[in-house]
Amino acid sequence: MSDNITPHSENEDRVTPAELTWVDGLPYSSKFQDVYFSSDNGLLETEYVFLQGNDLPIRWQQADIKNFTIIETGFGTGLNFLCAAKLWLATAPEHAVLHFVSVEKYPLSLSDISTALALWPELSELSTPLIHQYESLMNTTSISLYNHRIQLSVYIGDATEQLARTTHVADAWFLDGFSPAKNPEMWHSGLFSEMAKHAKRSTTFATFTSAGHVRRSLIKAGFKVNKRTGFGKKREMLCGEFIGKPHG
Repeated sequence: MSDNITPHSENEDRVTPAELTWVDGLPYSSKFQDVYFSSDNGLLETEYVFLQGNDLPIRWQQADIKNFTIIETGFGTGLNFLCAAKLWLATAPEHAVLHFVSVEKYPLSLSDISTALALWPELSELSTPLIHQYESLMNTTSISLYNHRIQLSVYIGDATEQLARTTHVADAWFLDGFSPAKNPEMWHSGLFSEMAKHAKRSTTFATFTSAGHVRRSLIKAGFKVNKRTGFGKKREMLCGEFIGKPHG
């Protein structure tokens, strides 16, 4: 493990598995009454909101890039990770390493994540190694994938609490918890303060939501916030970069 953080094996009594139902063949959170990804097209949603929203297709083509860290709130089905992995392997320099760090309070079971990722056969070359190591990931926090070009770390527990215990500094943030209206416990001021602590100048973020309190909290934490057209049925989304806490 690359961080001084209590391993999952010491926290097994605090792990609460996700409760899923399947609606029209898609995973749906019983607890939060929300979808795991867009019914329009989850794959295209991730590419649009998180990859393009953080300018990753351009940033990862830089020849001098050696490593890059993404921090994500809400690992869910792992779809965001797989989409990022696909782009990284296709565009980043061969010897560069991506560290994908995610926090997840309610991890999916091996059976559920396998069923969910089977919806994306075009990602099977990437999802199969993840599924094979998924139980190890849940027990040991970090695994290495794809000829060691990508390190995946998933911390189980409350997002703000887990982030407060890590030392990772993000180059990009994926804010992808369930809707702020349905999961207010995650989208509170402490989360945005932790984002600022784990950011540097030029750290970017992207999120599907355009909720007013999310925008205001990001600005207060030191992020420049832009609105852009949302994906599918969503009118707007937010993206931007860390510029530092305002003075005074």
